[in-house]
Amino acid sequence: MTDNTSSAGSEADDWASALAEQTAATAATAAPAPAVAPATAQVFQQIQDAPAAAPVPAGGTTPVDIARVLDVPVQLTAEIGRTRITIKNLLQLSQGSVVELDGLAGQPLDVLINGYLIAQGEVVVVNEKYGIRLTDIVTPSERMQKLARA
Repeated sequence: MTDNTSSAGSEADDWASALAEQTAATAATAAPAPAVAPATAQVFQQIQDAPAAAPVPAGGTTPVDIARVLDVPVQLTAEIGRTRITIKNLLQLSQGSVVELDGLAGQPLDVLINGYLIAQGEVVVVNEKYGIRLTDIVTPSERMQKLARA
């Protein structure tokens, strides 16, 4: 029985030495990580980093760099008025049909950005094209109140 015990101990020693050799070989052949970071890390790191000299507002958030969103396209809509009609009446519309809207003549148009009211204005014609002269701009606090109610 002593022979089996000594062979089992020798097998354990063989496994331990083989494991040590493998660990040493892996550590020796492991190449250092490349100096170039993945592209996603570079992009998101730039967005998350705030300028070191910029003061942090009382709310504890970092200031937003408005230049990052200046080229984002938005949908601007000028709304004269609205109405509800039945599908039957919709199907009866043809060229020359008149649809009555709830807006009154002379009443300011609603100017919406992505569906949110941001201003009111009046129709103008400039170089034979329609335009809108803004007469009243909704303040950011009024916009937030309207969003809270919705």
